[in-house]
Amino acid sequence: MPENFLEKLFSLQGKVAVVTGGSGALGGAMAQGLVNAGAKVAIIGRDRERAEARANAFSAGGGEAIALVADVSNTEQLETAKNSLLEKWGKVDILVNAAGGNIPAATIADDSSFFAMAPEAFQQVMDLNLTGTLLPSQIFGRAMVEQKQNEKPQGVIINVSSMAAIRAMTRVVGYGAAKAAVDNLTRWLALELGRKYGAGLRVNAIAPGFFIGEQNRRLLLNPDGSLTARGQKVIDHTPAGRFGEAEELVSTLIWLCSPGANFVTGVVVPVDGGFSIFSGV
Repeated sequence: MPENFLEKLFSLQGKVAVVTGGSGALGGAMAQGLVNAGAKVAIIGRDRERAEARANAFSAGGGEAIALVADVSNTEQLETAKNSLLEKWGKVDILVNAAGGNIPAATIADDSSFFAMAPEAFQQVMDLNLTGTLLPSQIFGRAMVEQKQNEKPQGVIINVSSMAAIRAMTRVVGYGAAKAAVDNLTRWLALELGRKYGAGLRVNAIAPGFFIGEQNRRLLLNPDGSLTARGQKVIDHTPAGRFGEAEELVSTLIWLCSPGANFVTGVVVPVDGGFSIFSGV
């Protein structure tokens, strides 16, 4: 193998990345992966203390990271964060839209009814997941377009999808609809940016399978760590036979952000242990 072959394909040395939701479990693991690949990383979150703790941990480990406080559904806060980033590092090369989640009021349990769900709850989940992907893509994507390198815009946007976007799942009506819209936005934005600005601007998404986080822990695991009935259904439907580990998203993220994926745009890559390909039979 030629010297530096893998580094040439996959190094992110000198790149500047923004990770929304970077203080969470999955977003934090992806931010750590970007730091390890050589990128400077800005953690965007609503909770200053959590974002700063994550950024400080990265810096203590030898990386370069800063914390920026913003709500991904608030344009003014995102603009302020972008300006702070550009003042600090002068550019943005990578945006990872990892902020998202669900709320109980937009889920339909077996003992509740779809017809009783408050539309406001549904809209709240759409705002967090869809609008919370749209607005950072507009604000940081515009910065990518404006900072032309060799007369051509350069940049990568990575969205975070879900297994709930691919096929209908019980309970998660708002979340599933929002993530399905994120998939469509990913493809549309890849087309739009590539068509108007060239191949240097790429948009892709990662669709995690089932990973244990604070929001879904009680749905999938009992207090003693054993599987709930829903958790058992997930494992039965996952050929790998287990839940994913957050760090297992990193290699796909690095690939999609790197020169090795320069001809890859508009795709949604499942990292799911085979969940999405199994019919259940």
